[in-house]
Amino acid sequence: QVQLVESGGGLVQPGGSLRLSCAASGSFFSIETMQWYRQAPGKEREWVASITSGGRTTYPDSVKGRFTISRDNTKNTVYLQMNSLKFEDTAVYYCKTSASWGRGTQVTVSS
Repeated sequence: QVQLVESGGGLVQPGGSLRLSCAASGSFFSIETMQWYRQAPGKEREWVASITSGGRTTYPDSVKGRFTISRDNTKNTVYLQMNSLKFEDTAVYYCKTSASWGRGTQVTVSS
């Protein structure tokens, strides 16, 4: 089973940037579609970004143009570059494969 470990969360001011990382164990990383989700307090978990094994990316309208997902198959790592952060981006961010979730990393946008 693939294990996922997120990192890079923290406290940032509105308009700032953060880069999240998700390191995956296992030898099948390169063929997996990787996704980022987030969950704010009191809200349902929502999809944030996806990247296929071929590098095709998709985003919901809420983050399109501000967030960028990428992957480095040589490092078994997927990234989420988050720019122009807003208060409403505050959440725990999770990395996901077809069968596994990470434990999440907290992102707090506050002045």
